[in-house]
Amino acid sequence: MFKKSFSITLILILISACSFDNKSGIWKNTNEISKIDDDVFKDFKTLKIKNKIFEDTIQIPSNFKFNISKPVNNSNWNDIFYNKSNNFDHFTYENKNELLFKSKKISSNEIDNFILFKNENIISSDLKGNIIIFSLAEKKVIYKFNFYKKKFKKLKKKLNMIVENNIIYVSDNIGYLYAYDFVTNKVLWAKNYEIPFRSNLKFGQNYLIVANQNNSLFFFNKLDGKLLKLIPTEETLAKNKFINNISLTNDSILFLNTFGSLYSIDKESLNINWFININESQELSLSNIFFGNEIINYNGRIIVSSNQNIYVIDSKTGLILFSKNFSPIIKPFINNDYLFLITKNNLIISINLKNNKIIYSYDINQKIAEFLNTKKKEVKFKSIFIANKEILIFLKNSFVLNFGVRGELKNINKLPTKIKTNPIFIDSSVLYLDQKNRVSIVN
Repeated sequence: MFKKSFSITLILILISACSFDNKSGIWKNTNEISKIDDDVFKDFKTLKIKNKIFEDTIQIPSNFKFNISKPVNNSNWNDIFYNKSNNFDHFTYENKNELLFKSKKISSNEIDNFILFKNENIISSDLKGNIIIFSLAEKKVIYKFNFYKKKFKKLKKKLNMIVENNIIYVSDNIGYLYAYDFVTNKVLWAKNYEIPFRSNLKFGQNYLIVANQNNSLFFFNKLDGKLLKLIPTEETLAKNKFINNISLTNDSILFLNTFGSLYSIDKESLNINWFININESQELSLSNIFFGNEIINYNGRIIVSSNQNIYVIDSKTGLILFSKNFSPIIKPFINNDYLFLITKNNLIISINLKNNKIIYSYDINQKIAEFLNTKKKEVKFKSIFIANKEILIFLKNSFVLNFGVRGELKNINKLPTKIKTNPIFIDSSVLYLDQKNRVSIVN
């Protein structure tokens, strides 16, 4: 809750007919961010909407009770999407919004949106191809490693990373795949497969999984980078900003490609179990390029989205159990069979995956306007988590919305520094790099 002194100030502002919006800044820069977001969807602006987009407000039943899991104190973040399923845990978080630490600038170049954390080290990369290891114990950059020769100097590099033990496995948009030991500061092996890689990375039993821009799925030996198997899938002629995505269940590999096809592959045999296509149109043109969010899976259910719809799919059979005419704008999460998501038209929605019914649906912008007693505008979302028994929604303008699991807006805070990368939860605190490429830790 806001402090009493802040509440008194708010009342005085309202009495004097001044807008709290001008003071809080929560609506600030939304127009600039909107222009950036519009670029993501520019390739399919002319897409014909077959069904009216869901925009209903649904009140939660007064007697409904959530059975939320206990918070976990996370200590490592080895995968850009947190774990093999891409689903977030319920994190511990003190939620004091106090800045515990701020470093000096760790890079003068543009930083990637994802960071990793291993053994008290923050691992990040920039567009020059630098892998940057920042030690929290020493409070400084201990290694800045660059794999690339001079002939690649002018190329912008997009590094896809995952870490295991002390080894960072990297694929890039040039076609390289390599393993870097950040303790010894040595490359263990490196291969050039020539076609740019375009997916997150996952670990199988003894292999590394990655896809390229042609929607081919590769399986590599982790020890030497040699190709074990290749599964070609549908290729798209036109490229957009959607990235091929990989998620793992206990016994299968899930792969969503840019054509809109979802594949299930057996972990042991590496044979295809099933595949389906969720793209609303099969025609290859700029007006219907597929776009979705990262796959998440939990307890036999796969959550996948297209431009307009969300799908709940049985992981064993590929059967669509539930679909609805809304699509998440950022990666959702599941907690104990409850799905929480934010739609492209700014609704916060919770779905009970046991019966596939919507528990509630609320307009986030309306909730903010009512909370602040201001006119309704539009905010832009960065990420959504469950932490400290609350839903935390990080905005692109560095505000954080604290929602109860029942969908009520409880508080609004502004982060002490302007957020750049996607935040991660470590030891009951939030870590991220700010707009000046400085490490920030908030409790």
